[in-house]
Amino acid sequence: MKPGDPAAVEQLFDEVAPRYDRLNDWLSLGLHRIWKRQLLRWVHPRAGEVWLDLCCGTGDLALQLARTLRPRGRVIALDAAAAPLQQAQRRHRREPWLAVDWLQGDALDTGLSSGCADGAVMAYGLRNLRDPGEGLQEMRRLLRPGARAAVLDFNRLNPELAAGRFQTFYLRNLVVPVAAANGLRDHYAYLEESLRSFPNGQVQECLALDVGFSTARHRVLMAGQMGALLLQA
Repeated sequence: MKPGDPAAVEQLFDEVAPRYDRLNDWLSLGLHRIWKRQLLRWVHPRAGEVWLDLCCGTGDLALQLARTLRPRGRVIALDAAAAPLQQAQRRHRREPWLAVDWLQGDALDTGLSSGCADGAVMAYGLRNLRDPGEGLQEMRRLLRPGARAAVLDFNRLNPELAAGRFQTFYLRNLVVPVAAANGLRDHYAYLEESLRSFPNGQVQECLALDVGFSTARHRVLMAGQMGALLLQA
């Protein structure tokens, strides 16, 4: 699968959706939930605000975000693939008091109004877009002046350094075999391929500033294996 191919990415996540949350818990030992909570602590969503979750997947981060925005706050959660959104809506039924609107759409062309949100998040989505710079540009368009935003994803590492060698070992010897045991070898083998063309933290900062964010800071988690791009409009 070619990284950034919209149709192929959509198909991939439609096929993975039923087992996506369980596999993420296994493969990260549940740490992905901690990283998402840390992401929200860094951007300080406040009760009553309107926030976006772009590339929301099965809704894990959108629902966490909605809990922090109560009362009167709202999340607009968008994803290109239908099956993950269906999973998200099922999870939402267990907490129907949370204000989340689920939309199917393209994170590069959302169709939402400019300046409609007080903040935005994106977890493990920027790497899958056809053009990460365009994704950041659309995110900036949707934000009010002074709004906060954050992007969580794998950190692209130098494969010649120790951290990069560990990342390659982890992907090839843990992620792919576990996924293969669940009939999803090709879907998760794609992860390493997608990282090869993904901008590193410094380049992400430059891309964000180029499209109009006033500040951009890339921080690392899990000894550099994960990265968080923290932004202000």
